[in-house]
Amino acid sequence: MQSYHEFLSEVLIPEQELQEKIQELGENISRDYHGLDLHLVCILRGGVMFLTDLMRRIEVPHSIDFMAISSYGVGARQASGHIRLTMDLRDDIQGRNVLLIEDIVDSGHTLSSVLGLLATRKPASLKVCTLLDKAERRETDVPLDYVGFVIPNKYVFGYGLDLDEYYRELPFIGVVNEENYTPPAH
Repeated sequence: MQSYHEFLSEVLIPEQELQEKIQELGENISRDYHGLDLHLVCILRGGVMFLTDLMRRIEVPHSIDFMAISSYGVGARQASGHIRLTMDLRDDIQGRNVLLIEDIVDSGHTLSSVLGLLATRKPASLKVCTLLDKAERRETDVPLDYVGFVIPNKYVFGYGLDLDEYYRELPFIGVVNEENYTPPAH
């Protein structure tokens, strides 16, 4: 396995900047959900690191749950919007204020499908918090209520986002130099 230093073209968002933005998001969410039953739903696996830092900065009581989604139909790095639910929520969300936690939104197809599915379960409210918004890649309009960073259309990894299932643990968001990166043989 290569060291990420060999193919990191740039640090797009350094650790300090990430943490400052997450603090700001936590404050905004705390203000907006004051006095409400807040239920955070994290999309696995990329959103976990963001969720754990964010929930420590949300000052209103909240519960958490997880979903896992598999997108398929196009290449491994391009979601088609056709989703398969690989792990469903454990909790009933009917009548609850649900905040969906995402690591990155690009085309919008997968998020649109997830929001449609969750809406059928009749939550009191359903909003989205994403760390990264790759807005120029958007093909389907999706409501983003809390956005950490709008980023350019670059191949990013780190801070929960994987590069072929590796490097999620990095404390920053980096950009892949695809000329130097060789995917691992499995």
